[in-house]
Amino acid sequence: MQLLKELCSIHAPSGNEEPLKDFILEYIRSNAGSWSYQPVIYADNDLQDCIVLVFGNPRTAVFAHMDSIGFTVSYNNHLHPIGSPSAKEGYRLVGKDSNGDIEGVLKIVDEEWMLETDRLIDRGTEVTFKPDFREEGDFILTPYLDDRLGVWTALELAKTLEHGIIAFTCWEEHGGGSVAYLARWIYETFHVKQSLICDITWVTEGVEAGKGVAISMRDRMIPRKKYVNRIIELARQTDIPFQLEVEGAGASDGRELQLSPYPWDWCFIGAPEKDAHTPNECVHKKDIESMVGLYKYLMEKL
Repeated sequence: MQLLKELCSIHAPSGNEEPLKDFILEYIRSNAGSWSYQPVIYADNDLQDCIVLVFGNPRTAVFAHMDSIGFTVSYNNHLHPIGSPSAKEGYRLVGKDSNGDIEGVLKIVDEEWMLETDRLIDRGTEVTFKPDFREEGDFILTPYLDDRLGVWTALELAKTLEHGIIAFTCWEEHGGGSVAYLARWIYETFHVKQSLICDITWVTEGVEAGKGVAISMRDRMIPRKKYVNRIIELARQTDIPFQLEVEGAGASDGRELQLSPYPWDWCFIGAPEKDAHTPNECVHKKDIESMVGLYKYLMEKL
């Protein structure tokens, strides 16, 4: 879990993914030599801060977003949300501006969010929850499991992937945008049109912690049922524990694929977490294990 801990310690709110991109690229270049198959790495300016790994003759693409929720410092240390962070008094926030490192406490004054610290912060500075990675029994707790766990799962998949595409995307937490151009480029360049969305879902009344990775049959968007049914049938042929999720809200990178003018199929598959978008996001270790196992299996079979 050391790599996951390092991923969760990197300050990279949505819109400022470059630090995480640099870390992932360095990890790939340092470790890819030991992987079963070598990818072609695409990470140039045309992709902005995204990274795409292409293995062999790909049939399916995996999308994992690199960004996280956070806050932008406005005037007089007021805060505006990036995405949908939980905001409770006492949460410790960190960042960096022209005067150096920042650490402060979130305060709510007259229903407005503020960063209480010992100086005025440069306006436009992003701050995020202070890293605090913990293993408590069967659970991992830390800020930014959404979606650093998706990124980690994709990097675990890369170790043995023979044919496929892994796309590390940007901006999912504040509306998306990068998947739109990646969808076009991947479809037109590699003729791939089916995908898996490697992200984290939430524990609900129908999806429990410790019962396996969740295969989402729908969220706010509704993927093509024929494709989702095929994935469920493949999952049933394994001993990997999984749950079926049906929700009417929320979305991830699959939304942009569905709205694109290209014939993409997509299915969201992710471990369920408790206390999403707080400093204490919590995922069961068995769900992490089943998430990695199912991704490896599906990328072989799809």
